[in-house]
Formats: sequence, C-alpha cells, structure tokens
Amino acid sequence: MNTKTVATAILSVVIVMAAFTAYPGTTENNEEQKTETTETKTAPQSGNSIHAAVIAGNIEAVKSIIAAGADLNEKEPAGGSSPLMTASVFGKTEIAQVLIDAGANLNVTNNDGSTALHTAAFFCRTEIVKALLNKGIDTSVVNNSGATAAQSVMAPFEAVKGIYEYFAKVYEPLGLQLDLNRIEKTRPVIAEIISTNS
Repeated sequence: MNTKTVATAILSVVIVMAAFTAYPGTTENNEEQKTETTETKTAPQSGNSIHAAVIAGNIEAVKSIIAAGADLNEKEPAGGSSPLMTASVFGKTEIAQVLIDAGANLNVTNNDGSTALHTAAFFCRTEIVKALLNKGIDTSVVNNSGATAAQSVMAPFEAVKGIYEYFAKVYEPLGLQLDLNRIEKTRPVIAEIISTNS
C-alpha cells in the first residue's frame, strides 16, 4: 500500500471520528457481542428517539418507532450519522438488520461522506458489513477523504489505534466497549470481505 493510500485511510478515520465526537448518543455479533454490547430496555431519552433507541439497544423501541413512520435515515445533528451508522458504531447487529429490512437507505452519507459500510468496516462489525454487502450497498463510495470503506481499514493498526482508544473512552459511558485485539485482527478480514464483494 502506498503512502498516499495510508494517509487517505488515516484521514478518513479521523473524519469518521469527528462525525461522532459531538454526538454522544451508545454496541452485537457472536464474538463482537461478547465484548462490545451493553443492551438495555430503557425508553429513548432524546429528541433523536430512533438514535437513542439504537444506542440503548432497545430493539422493541426501534421497531415501534419504525412502525410509527419514523424517518429511517434521520441524521443526528452533530455528524449527520443515520440510525444505521449509529447501530454500526455500537455494534447493534440485530437493530442494523431491522433497519436494513425496513428499507433504510444504505448509501446515505454522513457529513464526511461516509456510508454505514465505512462505519461498520472501521469498527469491524463483521456481520453488519456482510448484511450491507448482501443487500447491495455501493462499495465504491468514496468519502470526503477519498477513501472507500475497504480503504478505511487498510491503514496499519498502530496508526489508528489511538482513534479506537479515544472512541472507547468517550463512548464507554454509553456502553461502547472495544476489544482492540479483536479489531486489530479483524481489520484485514473486513478489507478482504469488502474487496471480494466489490
């Protein structure tokens, strides 16, 4: 991988990080679920109720909000993330699948031009990545940093480790727990999965 690709991937990650920094809103999949999901059954507490329900891991509330006709692509105000992106950050695999099945726009982008695939890839949410690919998400979308979702996980782990540590610290009160060893091992797997399906 050339220096420009690595630099682009790192910049892409920084922009994804910035998109969520101002939105402390809250994490699911066999191995992923064991270390990264804190499920609660509390009612949403914010104006962005679908995002709050996703963060809380309250699948029944998400289904109710969808049934009430909520905008499945409602962007949170700080970074422009959709509920599907929020589910990807916090590893809410089952909720992500509900949103996908309900017709969420897979290719909607946040303020930095990233899709849910960029987000799921960066956080190594393998099952969400597979669900998005199975549903036909566009793998060629390039975010504002010039990186595709596959490229966002191609930078050396040590170059982006601090970003994961930052996210873990900032969103830990909301239930986000990141297993850095798993993420480090999974990044090349995610890149291969996406590249194979492009």
